[in-house]
Amino acid sequence: MLIHVNGILLKGGAPRVPFFCDKTEPFHTLVTWGFHSLPWGPGNLAYINKSLRYSSKSIEAVEKVSVDMGLKEEDKADNSALSSSYDDAMEALSTLISRRNRGDRSSTSGSRDKLEQVVAYLKILDLEDKIKELKVIHVAGTKGKGSTCVFCEAILRNCGLRTGMFTSPHLIDVRERFRIDGLDLSEEKFLQYFWECWKLLKEKAVDGLTMPPLFQFLTVLAFKIFVCEKVDVAVIEVGLGGKLDSTNVIQKPVVCGIASLGMDHMDILGNTLADIAFHKAGIFKPQIPAFTVPQLSEAMGVLQDTAKNLKVPLEVVAPLDLKKLDGVTLGLSGDHQLVNAGLAVSLSRCWLQRTGNWEKMFPDGRKDTEIPEAFCRGLATARLHGRAQVVHDVVSDPQDSSGSMKTPCGDLIFYLDGAHSPESMEACGRWFSTAVRGNKNISPAVNGYRRHEELGRVSKQILLFNCMEVRDPQVLLPKLVTTCASSGTHFSRALFSPSMSTYNKVISGASAIPSDTRRKDLTWQFRLQKLWERSIRGTDAAIDHTPKPDGITDLPPHDFLCGDAPPYGGPPGTHVTSSAVMPSLPLTINWLRDCVRRNPSLKLEVLVTGSLHLVGDVLRLLKR
Repeated sequence: MLIHVNGILLKGGAPRVPFFCDKTEPFHTLVTWGFHSLPWGPGNLAYINKSLRYSSKSIEAVEKVSVDMGLKEEDKADNSALSSSYDDAMEALSTLISRRNRGDRSSTSGSRDKLEQVVAYLKILDLEDKIKELKVIHVAGTKGKGSTCVFCEAILRNCGLRTGMFTSPHLIDVRERFRIDGLDLSEEKFLQYFWECWKLLKEKAVDGLTMPPLFQFLTVLAFKIFVCEKVDVAVIEVGLGGKLDSTNVIQKPVVCGIASLGMDHMDILGNTLADIAFHKAGIFKPQIPAFTVPQLSEAMGVLQDTAKNLKVPLEVVAPLDLKKLDGVTLGLSGDHQLVNAGLAVSLSRCWLQRTGNWEKMFPDGRKDTEIPEAFCRGLATARLHGRAQVVHDVVSDPQDSSGSMKTPCGDLIFYLDGAHSPESMEACGRWFSTAVRGNKNISPAVNGYRRHEELGRVSKQILLFNCMEVRDPQVLLPKLVTTCASSGTHFSRALFSPSMSTYNKVISGASAIPSDTRRKDLTWQFRLQKLWERSIRGTDAAIDHTPKPDGITDLPPHDFLCGDAPPYGGPPGTHVTSSAVMPSLPLTINWLRDCVRRNPSLKLEVLVTGSLHLVGDVLRLLKR
């Protein structure tokens, strides 16, 4: 695995606080999945061997792994037992999902109000009073709230504080939702806290109080983790809405934040921006400071009225001015991240001031307008996978057993962003266009071998798309196409594939890839393709989609993506198309790899977007 990161200080065998920040070079994370060297030193070899997982291991887990990658027999037995227990935990979590699909209504609301339920669960776990001691940053919003939380956590960790962060959703492994000191919670600690909560709730959930639905359980589990781990600060992202969200049992946060608001989750939050803003403003608490970013007037009016009624000092924060960072580049890509970073700086500064830490850390009387060096380190090292993430896939000839890549292959680069609303799709399009322009002459070094850009190299921008059926692709797809086109980026082909993960199943990062992925119902993907063809050609696709007797849909020919190959078509005389419905995601990834293996002059830049489920599944496949 190649991860290019400016200086990371290793403390206790895991990355904690960067000790310097390059002020001249962009701060990127370039990931290439595979067994390759890390720039951090030999101790990381153990980390790779122990678990080629998307998420980082905790300090405790890393320290247990021997550098020579040798495992004693009893260690193997322990690991096997741990893996089995973890799978059992995932099965247990899955039983808490009451809906098969996102649009279904929950049948487990019971006779109690949702927040009353959460309070009851906290009482059972003896956490009701203890969570009052947590010093919380509470963040809501339609888009950008996750990025804002990540920036806050990185800033305060670089100030030397012990941080806890709860975010959602996860992409590959549920432990991604719980970070301690910037690292996903270890399997060992997750299992410890999980089963403690599970057994107590099973034993004492009586008098009409059933086991909590999934998100409520994960919320109380997060509180359990943060209390037991004795974090200095808990950064908590709202799951959905705000007013009735499970995280809103927090009565006295230190500071609240509202990221950018837009039209999403209308089936739950309402059909107007004012309705949505009303729910988001529900996290405001009397006289507790709050910050927000510039909003449309309809939303801003609601936020201001709510703040006034609760005597909340509400401040509108401008996007971060890069000039104040003295050349440091944000760790999260995209111009829209300047908005989230600006909000995070204000939230972090306010938290430090209200907890008495500002004067201790910056006794020189630093002006509020200045950004401390520790803040800059945090902004530069913040990471959120699946959001504006670039992954260079290592593609080698299967006949080359050495893996040295001496046999020339094309380049395969994945650009992953879980955008799924009109606003985030527009931001995704701007980021992708900027990224592919800046990546024209960049070729990663793998095992010491660097491909040189050749004259005549063909660069193709490919869209790999899927979205949940509760979304409106008639809005999402045109928004993406027009945004990219306005920046001079045009997709030569579009691929539509179902995701592997399902809404009603919690899986671990190590779970086996489903074996029946070739036989999924592709009706929704064919509809997406029709919308795509209509939006870019003004006509519907008319391809023969008749499946074979075994239910498997054909893959396009390999030259579908190459050079000046003709568009993919159906029977003679029918309309041809520049898009394809793919039978499954694993087949899609392998097919893309085959395409670049066969064509050394081909460079594929694949934008994966429309769904966090799709992005997580692609990451899961790439790391295998």
